[in-house]
Amino acid sequence: MLDVLRRIVQEINALENFGDALQILVKRVREAVSTQACTVFLVDKEKREYVLLATDGLNPKSVGRFRMKFDQGLVGLVGSRGEPLNLEDAPSHPNFFHSPEVHEERFRAFLGAPIIHHRELLGVLLIQQEESRRFDGAEEAFLITMSAQLGGVIAHAQATGSVAALLNRASAENQVQDLMLRGVPCAPGIGLGNVVVIYPLADLEAVPDRKTKKTTAEITILKQAINNARLEIKALKEKMANTLPAEENLLFEAYSKILESTNLEAEIIAEIEKGNWAQGALRYVIMRHVRQFEAMDDEYLRERATDISDLGRRILCHLQKGQRTVIEYPANTILAGEEITASNLAEVPEGRLTGIAAVEGSINSHIAIMARALGVPTVLGIEALPVTQLEGKEIIVDGYQGQIYFNPSERLRKNCSRLIAQQKQLNANLAELRDLPAQTLDGHRIALWVNTGLATDAGLSLTAGAEGIGLYRTEIPFMSRDRFPTEEEQYVIYRQLLNAFAPRPVIMRTLDVGGDKMLPYFPVYEDNPFLGWRGIRLTLDHPEIFLLQIRAMLRANKGINNLRIMLPMITTIAETEDAKKLIQQAYHEILADDPDIIMPPVGVMLEVPSAVYQVGALIKRVDFLSIGSNDLTQYLLAVDRNNSRVANLYDGLHPAVLNALYYAAKAAHAANKPISICGELASDPAAVLLLIAMGFNAFSMNSAAIPRAKWVIRNFTLKQTQRLLSEVLNFETPQQIRQHLEQALQAAGLMNLLSESKINN
Repeated sequence: MLDVLRRIVQEINALENFGDALQILVKRVREAVSTQACTVFLVDKEKREYVLLATDGLNPKSVGRFRMKFDQGLVGLVGSRGEPLNLEDAPSHPNFFHSPEVHEERFRAFLGAPIIHHRELLGVLLIQQEESRRFDGAEEAFLITMSAQLGGVIAHAQATGSVAALLNRASAENQVQDLMLRGVPCAPGIGLGNVVVIYPLADLEAVPDRKTKKTTAEITILKQAINNARLEIKALKEKMANTLPAEENLLFEAYSKILESTNLEAEIIAEIEKGNWAQGALRYVIMRHVRQFEAMDDEYLRERATDISDLGRRILCHLQKGQRTVIEYPANTILAGEEITASNLAEVPEGRLTGIAAVEGSINSHIAIMARALGVPTVLGIEALPVTQLEGKEIIVDGYQGQIYFNPSERLRKNCSRLIAQQKQLNANLAELRDLPAQTLDGHRIALWVNTGLATDAGLSLTAGAEGIGLYRTEIPFMSRDRFPTEEEQYVIYRQLLNAFAPRPVIMRTLDVGGDKMLPYFPVYEDNPFLGWRGIRLTLDHPEIFLLQIRAMLRANKGINNLRIMLPMITTIAETEDAKKLIQQAYHEILADDPDIIMPPVGVMLEVPSAVYQVGALIKRVDFLSIGSNDLTQYLLAVDRNNSRVANLYDGLHPAVLNALYYAAKAAHAANKPISICGELASDPAAVLLLIAMGFNAFSMNSAAIPRAKWVIRNFTLKQTQRLLSEVLNFETPQQIRQHLEQALQAAGLMNLLSESKINN
């Protein structure tokens, strides 16, 4: 059955038309279980109805026409229960809904399974048979597995607008308004604009559709590219003639014949004549052939898909050499693509970038860090993002909730414009707080620091009112090179940063790579990198890297003396002691040459649960503590916040997280040692209230969030926050906690700090 399932999924994925794919699906499922009818109903959420969209065995005229309310019939029962329903005699069931127009009166056996994707009910898949019997366990397991596979297919079709087109019985190009996709929120803010698709060169699947009226010019460029590819293959064949066996060299002969065939060229030209540019037309035709080969039963023929794909990439390379179009960036540009790089961001003219949306990337990726520093709303990790269909389309990027909206309605567009205007006004008001202290109404002072990884952020951070750097990510200079930076190169970077912030404190975290932060020249391949060789674990295993970095830090600090060194990913006492020994070694080596070097404070970053609950032992060995709230929340809740499937479970206001924070803060105060917190939680207006009460001495965040945190601090007394903390520690869910804190913000007149998250209200 597994092979049957795989072939069915491959076959429907090979079809461009979603309606055709559903029709093939029901036919193949009916054949696989040797029954007499198979049908797919999909959910129409707006009308709260199930719509019959494909059938093999019922009346074909009912496709797209027959609808049932959510509470009607056996289909409605399957959907409401969210589990399979297997009946021997369906017409005798009290929920049976007689519908003569679908011609199902002769069927007695019924088996239906819900189609669910990410907890959302998308439809119902059912099979029926005239014979009165219960479908057996194998048949039921097959249908459940098929419906689970179908959920992903339907979710992708929703993203492209194909489901909406079928439900509305409109053309496949129409998109439902306000279609929303979820990803991972990586930089706060709301952006409305038109998409410019970014795609890597020679990546065929990433090439977007792009309308053109210059069909003659595009056809000329295509023909030249195919001819260049033909000459390239010929040269390769001649080069390898004396190296490869004759039978292997036949591959180049096959390539040549495909390129010399007028059919392939004609198919691509036909797509160009429909208005697509040459690269998009090439992608469409090649990928269609690739899917057809991949759907074949014969293993040898399936492998030929790779050959077709290789040919397509070769033609694309030549197209891109002769078709370097100058990108036009609209006034409100949204960059979208499989992956957006820092250089892509830098190429957008100043003042035009209003948002970023991408399939790849995480909250700690370089592009996310840059976007937060520049205040560009960003959502990454959007698995179903239909990149090739977005060029020029208007979308909304909600960097607060991690959502993007396609084809926004006038209502949503007005909401968005209103919130953007409010956001600008709020930022203008907050700017007035820059030189005022972060102090509660009853005089309790908090230090507000900035998280950064770029020395160029210094000016921006100081403008925002940063009183120091709570987290300098030293891995960023490592990630931007093709080799490990030398001690001298690191010294220059660190010296520049320490000087820029002097006399304010600068906490430099030692090299923290692994997890989702990889060095291109030092790759680490692990099944579970977040629980693997990362942070201090890696650098202790490579003391030559660690010692060189510490030497650069200590030398850079000479005469400035605002450096603090922080150790990441500490899980044991032994790691702390081993790291301190290496720091002492580096210090004494430099001290022998330069007696003016001083030993800076050394602290640890609490981001692993084991470290939190050994905080009493750790605090004896270090000078300060810092909570890494992002990773600590991730590890406590066992949630990868970069995985859009479970990102909704990631919540820093979870009671378990708050109790861990409070435990660590009390231990630090008992030892009379300072404790700070960095990460997204430090800039969450609701969380700030609790962090004040817990006694954190400093909050560290991205520079754009500093004024908001300061506004919260300056509008409450310490006693008010302590009362709120005692109240929420009795709550059992993060939703209860957030609601209670938002009520407090509303009572203080600060609800506009949270209004950005209400885009679709």
